[in-house]
Parts: sequence; structure tokens; C-alpha cells
Amino acid sequence: MRALVVSIFLAVTSCGAFAAELLPELGTDASLERPKGKPRGSIILMPGGDGDLGITSTGEITSLQGNSLIRNRRAFAASGFATLSLSSSGSPAAAVEAMRKIARPVIVVGTSRAGTRIHRALSADGVVLTSGMLDHFSSNVGSPDALPPTLIVHHRQDGCRVTLPALVPAFQQWAGARARIVWLDGGVNDGDPCQARGHHGFAGIDGKMVGTVLGFARGVRAR
Repeated sequence: MRALVVSIFLAVTSCGAFAAELLPELGTDASLERPKGKPRGSIILMPGGDGDLGITSTGEITSLQGNSLIRNRRAFAASGFATLSLSSSGSPAAAVEAMRKIARPVIVVGTSRAGTRIHRALSADGVVLTSGMLDHFSSNVGSPDALPPTLIVHHRQDGCRVTLPALVPAFQQWAGARARIVWLDGGVNDGDPCQARGHHGFAGIDGKMVGTVLGFARGVRAR
């Protein structure tokens, strides 16, 4: 894991700026950043909070830039994945179909309150929830049989009342072997426990979080 975190840092610091673009199917609901060369797959990022990224006509993201996933979007692109940041106004299902045309497999990654919307993306080849609202996710999915390969990434000291670590075992029991749980530790904790500057947002351990998601994404196969 340490080597993977270092490689992510080096990739991001050496790659320069990525050019954002819009997709005709999604308009200003999503912003795409492509890797150099042929992508090895696609990652769709769904932020928490109100999920509104304030995407401009040139693909620039103007809101939620500190969100744990959005602030790391270029790390995913630098690792070879076509990376789409999806605003809450966009359709997760439509985003999956659009990204299938660019590169497969398609992995959808949602954080925090995105757990209330990510069930609309179960057509993806893989799903990841970081600091997710797991009770909402499981109730919206209904049956664990509907889950694609699923990864849950959670901080052991997450202090947000709707994503407390104590809520994870119930989800694990519901999902069974269809979901894998990875616990992270460390980092810094500052401000609102449900915001991005604390353990809820993996502050100070971005590389660990990104590396964990990428390790899963690299093992997902297109369905």
C-alpha cells in the first residue's frame, strides 16, 4: 500500500493539469478528465453534501472542490482511469452508459450522502462507498443480490452521526460476501465531523483512500 500511495503522489505531481470537458449526453451535469493514453477503465465520482458541483460550460468545477473525492479526481485520472465528476443533478445510470462508451470497466464511487443516490448506478461493473450512508444505500437497493462487486471504505474514527463506524457491521451482515469492508486510520480531524476536513473526509490520508479505491478498481472486470 505504501508503494501505491507514493506512486499516486508522483503521478499527480508530474502529470500537470488535466483538461476538463463535457459529454454531450450529460452536459453540465458532469465534468470529464481523461488520462494520458488509452484509459484502463472509467471511474465516476459522486460527491456528498448537496452534490452540486457547479459545473460550467467549459467543464470547470466551481463547488465542493474540497470534497474527498473531487479534490482527488486528478489522482484517479493520473492512474489511468477516465474520471467523471457527477453533479447531483445528473443521472447516475446515464453516466454509467456514457462512460461505457469511453472505457470499461465502469466503477462508481460515492461518498457520504451520495449513498442515498448511488443505488441508481447499480448497472456499473463495480461500486465503492467511502464514508457512506450505508443504511440508506441498503434500503434503496433492497436485496444484496442486486449488488455488483462492492467496496466499503470507512474511517475507524468517523464522527459523523449518519456514518458512524458502529453502523458498518449491520451493512456487512446484510451484504454478506457481495461487499468488502476496508477500514482506514490516521489523518487529521478538524471542524464539522460530517465535512471534508475531518476523518469523515479522510483528511490527511488522501493517498490511502485513493490507493484503496484504485486497488479495487483495478480488479473489477467488465460485465
